[in-house]
Formats: sequence, structure tokens, C-alpha cells
Amino acid sequence: MNLKLATLSAAVVLGLSLTAPAVASQTLAQFHGEMGGCETCHAGEKLKDIKAGLTDSQTHENKMCVECHGGYEELKSTKPNTHIDPHSSHLGDINCTACHAAHDKPEMTCNRCHNFDFEMPFADAKQKKAWNGDWNQEKIQAAIAKGPQETVDVIVVGGGSAGLNAAMAAKMKGASVVLLEKNDYTGGNSMLAAGGYNASETRQQKEKGVPDTKELFVADAMKGGRNQNDIELVKVLAEHSAEGIEWLESLGANMEDLKFSGGQTEMRTHRPAGGYSVGPHIIDTLRKAAIKHDVDVRVNSRVEKIVLNDDQSIAGVVVHGRHTGYKMIAADAVILATGGYGMNKEMVAYYRPTMADMTSSNNITATGDGILLAKEIGASMTDIDWVQAHPTIGKDSRILISETVRGVGAIMVNIHGERFISEMTTRDRASDAVLKQPEQYAWLVFDQQLVEKKKMVEGFDHLGMLSKANTVAELAEITGMKNLAATVTEYNQFYKDGKDPKFGRSALPADIVKAPFYAVKVAPGIHHTMGGVAIDTDANVLNLQSWKMEGLYAAGEVTGGIHGYNRLGGNAVADTVVFGKIAGENAAKFALEKK
Repeated sequence: MNLKLATLSAAVVLGLSLTAPAVASQTLAQFHGEMGGCETCHAGEKLKDIKAGLTDSQTHENKMCVECHGGYEELKSTKPNTHIDPHSSHLGDINCTACHAAHDKPEMTCNRCHNFDFEMPFADAKQKKAWNGDWNQEKIQAAIAKGPQETVDVIVVGGGSAGLNAAMAAKMKGASVVLLEKNDYTGGNSMLAAGGYNASETRQQKEKGVPDTKELFVADAMKGGRNQNDIELVKVLAEHSAEGIEWLESLGANMEDLKFSGGQTEMRTHRPAGGYSVGPHIIDTLRKAAIKHDVDVRVNSRVEKIVLNDDQSIAGVVVHGRHTGYKMIAADAVILATGGYGMNKEMVAYYRPTMADMTSSNNITATGDGILLAKEIGASMTDIDWVQAHPTIGKDSRILISETVRGVGAIMVNIHGERFISEMTTRDRASDAVLKQPEQYAWLVFDQQLVEKKKMVEGFDHLGMLSKANTVAELAEITGMKNLAATVTEYNQFYKDGKDPKFGRSALPADIVKAPFYAVKVAPGIHHTMGGVAIDTDANVLNLQSWKMEGLYAAGEVTGGIHGYNRLGGNAVADTVVFGKIAGENAAKFALEKK
């Protein structure tokens, strides 16, 4: 390896900044260009060849990064006591260029949600205008006028769990598929899912003697949604939930762990063994499966229009590539899997003005693009103004603390250390209860037993979110919760008795007795948008007359109707898998029958 390149590689591994005058104000591209020209990173001998070979996913460029510097396993920090490693995160093995922009100021992708004080190589490079897709109507129309530059059977818009499941299902049914993701890595909101996947009548439940039924699943979901759900969609979710678990397992997922979540009659939240977060595990599984089955997944590719033929049938889409610009791709079927609008402040303010100033746990990609695309061509919306606040988002961060943390033993208390509601009630009731507290925040309190069960909690500790003490009394002193010791003593007695006479909590899985003891400050924040594009039980998008729009499908949080006015934790992941798979299979069937 070139000595200069080796120095850069070491700096990247150690998270150091190159501040020597020789590289001041340089970009990564200029640095590599001095070593061997543009071909060091790009394919081709001449500049025009390089531009012609540059893809929006920067596939060749990222391959070159790995060839010179090594993959994520080799780049992980070996420094002692290093808890936060930029090359080891829940995002998985994303493209190197997601952080290390070649011709621009580098961006620490983690800091889109966090605030880590990492120094990056070439951090003094000039910041260029952010690429977010500009929805340029003249360029969109020019791309349509030019005609399709390529043709496939099925186009999937969005690369979260719903999109990846849809693409996989369509591919396995024999369709040619392209998945277009606007972000520089796949995963969407699904990548942040911490809780689990709700399913009934599964192998895991039968092995543990859980007497769950599909009818109970439906009843719980309807009750949680205040009976405003589309019951036919809920029935499909319940009936195919176990099949969805088997589908994920066939692709390599581990869904062996089983826990309670809020609003459940029986234990039906399935997660990876070892207490790991469900979202990153499922996305990692789907990414590997997409590679294995040769699914064409393209990042940095924002769909900005659904194109219709004169007879209103699907003609394709116009995609704006970060590097390649605007072009039309033809297809007989399009699947919208773009997620909700929880990070679009304008849409939140319009549809749910009382939540306009709330923080959000969502990925930055949740900006409602699919809703805008569908509305533009006459699709109907349902429950569009229903936005869910999650009761336990880190008070001083955007980090979601899943209710499965409460499900395995945490209690929720006010600033005095007193419980004020059952920890396993539904999200809307828990959020309302927290907001009725004068300070509008609460504490989650738990012990080392829970940390050993929930690996994600170690991450909260590493992020500096937790207060920690060797005794409950000491924790009370640190946090100012004067009645905490009495509350924990009372709760531990409830655990021994096997019932909670004070608030009727249905699941008391553990007492709080093992040091150290922890507390984390939480408050409600925007978590899920229940409403969106109207669909039928086959995932067909419906128009304003409630007729299906031939060739247009949708799945996941972009849709409405399944969750009613309040979603139960664990039902969203199931939704992305069940309806993602249904959308993919039906889109493939429709497109192939048109040939």
C-alpha cells in the first residue's frame, strides 16, 4: 500500500483528523488524485469514461475503499475502553461514501441523530450544497419526454423493511425488480426498530406454551386502535403474521426470543435471541438476501414522480439520481414503501398541529415522499391526521427506548419516584399520562438484570443517557426522586405476590434488586404516522372512489388503516413484512401477466 494512503487508513481507523498543512482544505478526492489520478477510486482511464461509469450507488468506488482500507471488521477500533466506534453501529455495513464524501466535506452519518465529537479526515474541506432531491418539475417533464432509459417489471420505492421484503418477494416470483432508495443507505425507520415483531400461533409460542390465537391478535390490535382500524387489513396482518416469521427465518433471521409488549393479551413480540434490537437484525438479513438473490438495490436515487399512461395505467417513475440526474424507468407495477412523515415538520404541523413542536424518533428519511407521490396521481388517503407519540423517547435525545424495556422489568415513575400508570398500557395512554405530569417527562428505572436481558440498554449507557448507582437510595439522591426507594420496595412486593393491585400491570417479569441500578429520563415524541395511502387486502392502492389503481401497490408506514388511531408496539414490523411480501408477490403477478 502507498505510504500516504496507509497513513490515511490509520487515521480513519483511529478516528483522527489529518491537520498537517499539506492536506489543509483538501478533499478526499484531491488527496487520492495526487496519488494516482481519478482512477485511484473511479473506473476508467479518461474523465468522460469515469463520469459514464459512475453510479448513484457508487458501487465501484466503495469497492475500492474496501480494497485499500479493509472492510468494517478490519476498521473497528482496537483502542481500549472505546464504547463508541464509528465503524461498528446499528446501521450495519453501509457504504463508506455515506460518511467519507470524496468531493465534499465529510459527514458523520451517526450525527444525523447523535452528537458524537469525532474528528474526521478532511473535515476542513468545503461544504457543498446538500443533495436532497429538488423535485425540479422542468427536469421531471424533460425526463418523461425523453422516454424510458430502462425497463423492468416492478419498481420498489423505498429501502426499509417493507421495500426490501417487497423486492425480495417480487424477485422470487420471477419478476425483474429495481429498488430505489433516496438515502445513501437502506434501512429507513425499520433500522431503528428496537422492540419486536408481533405474530400469533407461531412455532416459538407453541414451544413456550403461549395460548395465543389470531383472533386475540385482531382483538388486541382493534382495541389498541380504538376500533378505528380497517378490520379486514388487521385480519390479514394476523393471519399472515406467523408466515412472515417463517419467511424471515428462511432468509436467515433469528426470531427466537419472545416477550410481552404494550396492549397484548398474550406474549407475541418476537425478537432475535440475546435481546438484540429487531430492526437492525431484520435489515441486515434482508440486505444479505437481496445480494444473494441479485436484487438490484440502488441508493442515492430519489423517485420524484409516478408516471401514468393515457389510460391511467402505470408507466413507470422518474428518478433523480444523486450523480446521474433525472431519468425515467418504465415498469408495469410500482410499489410504494417510503415510510411515514414523522420527520416532515410541515406535514406534521398541517395534519397534527398540536405535535408541531415535538421531537421525533424517526429516521431523517421519514418525510412523507410516498404520500405526496400517491396524492399527485389521485390516490386516496386514510387516517392521515393520526400521529402516534411514543411515551419513552430519551428526554435529551431522539433515541427511542422500546416498551420491551418496560416489558422485561422497568418501571415508569414521575420526578418524585412514584409510579403513575401501568407501564404496559398502550402508547397513547402512556404518552397522555406523561404529558399530564407538570414537568411533562418521566423516569424509567431498572436494574442490572434488565441490562443483561436487553443488549440495547448497553448502548444507552454508552451514549451517556443513564443515571447509575450502586443502591436505589443512591439513585434516588442522584436523580432527586425522593420516594423512589419506597416505590421500588412496593413494586418488588407486587412481583412476589404476582399481581399489581395499584395499576393492574398485566406482566411483572422481574423485580428490581440487582445492582447497579439505572434511571433514564424520557418524554413523548413523534414515533409513527398511522395514516397514509389507502390500500385493500392485496396491497393495491385505492383511488378517491376507492377503486384499486391497477399496478400501484403500497406497504408499511406509507399506508393507513391497519393501526387505526393508535398502533401497538410490534405491529409495525409485522406490517412491513406481511404487507411488503403481499405487495411484492401481487405486483410481480400483475406485471408478468401483462407481458
